[in-house]
Amino acid sequence: MRVMDRFSLKGQVSVITGGARGLGKAMAYALAQVGSNIVIADLQLDQAQQTADEIHENEGVKAFAVQVDVTVEAQVNEMVRAIEQHFGRIDVLFNNAGIAYMGNTEEMAYSDWNKIMDVNLNSLFLVSKAVANVMIKQQKGSIVNISSMSGIIANTPQKQTAYNTSKAGVIMLTKSLAAEWVDQGIRVNTIAPGYMQTEMTKPYFEGNEGMVKQWMELTPMRRPGNPEELGGLAVFLASDASSYVTGGVHTIDGGYTIW
Repeated sequence: MRVMDRFSLKGQVSVITGGARGLGKAMAYALAQVGSNIVIADLQLDQAQQTADEIHENEGVKAFAVQVDVTVEAQVNEMVRAIEQHFGRIDVLFNNAGIAYMGNTEEMAYSDWNKIMDVNLNSLFLVSKAVANVMIKQQKGSIVNISSMSGIIANTPQKQTAYNTSKAGVIMLTKSLAAEWVDQGIRVNTIAPGYMQTEMTKPYFEGNEGMVKQWMELTPMRRPGNPEELGGLAVFLASDASSYVTGGVHTIDGGYTIW
C-alpha cells in the first residue's frame, strides 16, 4: 500500500463528540476530507445538524447528527445504538466533548468540580466503553481522546486545578484502555492541544490581555493554534497511517511543553 493510501478513511464511520463547533468541528472536517462518513454527537442538536449538513454538502460524505449528553450512560448507549442502526459500524471515535473552568480551588464548589470531572473524564469512560463493544465485534477501531497540555503541565498564570486534573486523567485512561484493548484490534491515543482559538476559549483571549501575553511569551511559536491545525494529526491517528501507534500522548502546542 502506498503511504498516502494509508491515510484514507473512505467508507469508514467516525464519531466526534462535541463535534458541532470548535476543535471537534475542525477534526470532523479533516476526517471527512479523507473519505470518512461523519457522526456529529453533541448536546446542541441544532448546531450538530447544521455542522453535519455543512460537511455533507462541502465534502460529499454521509453525515449524521445525534443529540447526546455524554455524561448520561443511557443516552450514550442510545447514541451508539442509533449509529449502528444508521451506519452498521463505528470505525473511529474522537472523545472531544469538554468544558473549561478557572477559579481559586479554595472557593470552588464541589458541584463544579464534579461537573468538570463528569464532562472531561467520566464521559470518556462511558463513550469509549459503549463504542468499544462495537469495535470489538469488528476487531478493529481507533479511539482518540482529546486531553490538553494542561494534563501534562500546570500551566500559568490561570488557576484551573480541576481542569488540569481531569485532563491528566484522560491521559491515564488512554494508556490503560490502549493496554487493555490492544488484543481486540483497538488503538487508543490522546491529542493534547495547547492554546487554541475556539468558541470556548474566546472569552479568555478577548478579556485577559495580560494573561494571553504571558501564554504567548511561553509558547516558542509565539502564537495560539487554529483548530484546523489539528486536522493532520487527527487523520493520522484515525487512519492506518498510525497502525503501530497506541497509548501515545501527542502534543500540538506550538512548543509550549518543551521548556
